[in-house]
Amino acid sequence: MSDATHAKQARSGRVKKTAKQATIPQPPVINGSTGKAVSNPSRPWRLAQVDPAAKPYSTGDKTRDKAAVDTLAAELDVLQNVFYADKRFKLLVVLQGTDTSGKDGTLRGVFGRMSPLGVQTVGWKAPTDHEQAHDYLWRIHREIPGAGEIMVFNRSHYEDVLVPRVKGWITPEQTAQRFAHINDFERMLSQTGTVVLKFMLHISFDEQRERLQERIDDPAKHWKFDLGDLEARKQWTAYQAAYESLLGATSTPWAPWLVVPANSKTHRNLMVATAVRDAMEKLKLRVPPGNPALDGIKIT
Repeated sequence: MSDATHAKQARSGRVKKTAKQATIPQPPVINGSTGKAVSNPSRPWRLAQVDPAAKPYSTGDKTRDKAAVDTLAAELDVLQNVFYADKRFKLLVVLQGTDTSGKDGTLRGVFGRMSPLGVQTVGWKAPTDHEQAHDYLWRIHREIPGAGEIMVFNRSHYEDVLVPRVKGWITPEQTAQRFAHINDFERMLSQTGTVVLKFMLHISFDEQRERLQERIDDPAKHWKFDLGDLEARKQWTAYQAAYESLLGATSTPWAPWLVVPANSKTHRNLMVATAVRDAMEKLKLRVPPGNPALDGIKIT
């Protein structure tokens, strides 16, 4: 699949979306390499539909793309300040993807300029014994953002479906049940003022090999490497199939998935930053009205 070009327009550092990208038919899994949503519910959704090397939001020049990311990061910093003051909404950003797909890099590149006062992150690991003593969404709900806050999940509650499914710890019936639980959970969040943005960072098998090898070859990156990554890589096909069923089952009008072509780190950040910026602008954020009681007060 060749790189799509229909959404690469950039003016004054602001990347625009086309009319096609603004339309989300059912089921609303957004193919990030074309900007289109899956429109035929009767056909299984396939990650192969998304070219991980595509750059639909690119200006065609890496230097300009990096400049656009910087501009977007500055815009997000301003929006986050008003978002925090407004306090009518909460924002939950979910970053999912295979090992080395760029979740940490997205956190730094897109959200790194925002004030830590109103932005938090959680990197989800395997549940502890205490967490396993509760339902699998218990620990997730504790980290949902409050009014005016932005929470970014590095991995998420979807790990509690992906890993058990691939490992064979849950049945197909239990998998479907968890999908239903998550949809209801995210619907409740949406109905109570939380905007849910979910990004699947999609890289190729070859790109993952190169990134893992880089971690092995560079001693300064050994801390990023885990032998378990190699075991997960052996199950690449199983994980891709699990992601496909997950995307199809849990992309909803209130919490749609955007599949981001992520072989290019710069384009990945450009696409995620644009989506977050657009979502925040749609909220029509405003600073609270002034306090009349402060009129005429002079500080001495």
